[in-house]
Amino acid sequence: MQFKAMILDNAEVSPGYWRMRMTAPPEILEAQPGQFVMVRVNPSIDPLIRRPFGVFDVGLHQPAYTGAAPQPYLEILYRVVGKGTAMLSALHGTDLLDIIAPLGSGFDCGPAGEEKLIVGGGVGLAPLYLLARELVKDSPVRLFAGGRSKDDVLCITEFERLGVECYTATEDGSLGEQGFVTKVLEQRLDTTGNKGRIFACGPHGMLQAVAGIAAGRHIPCQVSLEGYMACGVGACLGCVCQGANHSSETPDYRCVCSEGPVFDVTELKWEGACHAT
Repeated sequence: MQFKAMILDNAEVSPGYWRMRMTAPPEILEAQPGQFVMVRVNPSIDPLIRRPFGVFDVGLHQPAYTGAAPQPYLEILYRVVGKGTAMLSALHGTDLLDIIAPLGSGFDCGPAGEEKLIVGGGVGLAPLYLLARELVKDSPVRLFAGGRSKDDVLCITEFERLGVECYTATEDGSLGEQGFVTKVLEQRLDTTGNKGRIFACGPHGMLQAVAGIAAGRHIPCQVSLEGYMACGVGACLGCVCQGANHSSETPDYRCVCSEGPVFDVTELKWEGACHAT
């Protein structure tokens, strides 16, 4: 659905990273973990193309004035990396945005009671919070969050409030273990005998490493890709990635926005592929 959203809050949660809450129609409450939205950041033609953002959270916002009914809201988590996101960060409460949401396919949460392992890097944590909120209803959940420094490890307190056990790793050692978060993930799998199910979102290098871990240990794994989308509905084919059976003789492409952004790792080609993440 397409709708006008009024910004309720837009705050910097870590240097360069912002969290925005906006109004939305009641149907947004049915958004599935892993789905995304397309945002027109400016009513003019510059920038022309909408920007995709994972759904961080949905819920009911209680207005400050007495007697008002709760208002459905949508939250996104984003990093300022260019003109469009810089314009987003300059917006304030009561400013309006044009939104298309929710889009794409979400995560399959798997069986109840099974340990769930969530792996995120930087703004890749954005679609994982709503996922964690669903998973904790019937399963033990552990989050493995990584980044270059502590500034890239976002919203850990929010995950902990859900009851998620959190592990962190940073390349410079400023938070948690020093090194890649995939090392911490492997340490956990060593102690559990490779039990559980993995969900991941983040940079391509991290996802490729997680996919390798899952394959080598025969663990179910889903990843959410961050494609360079222009339309969000599969029309422009600007966000295709290589499927598992791709070759020069038999092309196999998957459209991230319409067939994803969530894929089982076995559906994708990792070695030598240039995924849109």
